[in-house]
Amino acid sequence: MPEFAHLLEGYRRFRKDGYPHQRERYDRLVAEGQSPKLMIIGCSDSRVDPAQIFDVDPGEIFVVRNVAALVPPFETTPGLHGVSAALEFAVQFLQVRQIVVMGHGMCGGCKAALTQDLHGNAPGEGGFIANWIHLLDEARNPIAERLGTQSREAERAMEMAAVGVSMANLRTFPCVREKEASGELKLRGAFFAISEGVLYVRDDDTGEFLPAE
Repeated sequence: MPEFAHLLEGYRRFRKDGYPHQRERYDRLVAEGQSPKLMIIGCSDSRVDPAQIFDVDPGEIFVVRNVAALVPPFETTPGLHGVSAALEFAVQFLQVRQIVVMGHGMCGGCKAALTQDLHGNAPGEGGFIANWIHLLDEARNPIAERLGTQSREAERAMEMAAVGVSMANLRTFPCVREKEASGELKLRGAFFAISEGVLYVRDDDTGEFLPAE
């Protein structure tokens, strides 16, 4: 199919130009292993690749991407906890120093959470998404009451609120809470506006998002 063929074209360019240029770095990463100091939790949206936005080299950031860049709260119930496993690995084993939760504009997951328009409730027919974005239920209500559910202003408020939800949920993990208290770990919130190409950083005290310098 043409989509995969297009990927292979990119791979060939990488093998010809990118890999040789970065060969020394790759050799070092093979010999020494990865040791990124920063974890990014971002959205699966194809338009917001953290490595591209931050222009980093291989090995510099540990990335987890999912619908709406959400972090579930800490829990020990049986199940498959992919985000929690990645977080544990980053904090406990890689010992990252910072975790950035990066939301973005025009986020489909946040819009679905705001409008609750999911087209079905069975797994595979909207149920998986519905269960996931229930994480935003508490954040949704005041936004919907204040701004409604159909405006771009409401969508952007939801997108930014989602970052705060994930940051609060990060702090329910004992390993995160302890390392943040000791100063070994710093949590940050960010928001990338696709339409502007601008990164906004969340103020720790006010929760306001301000353009990055």
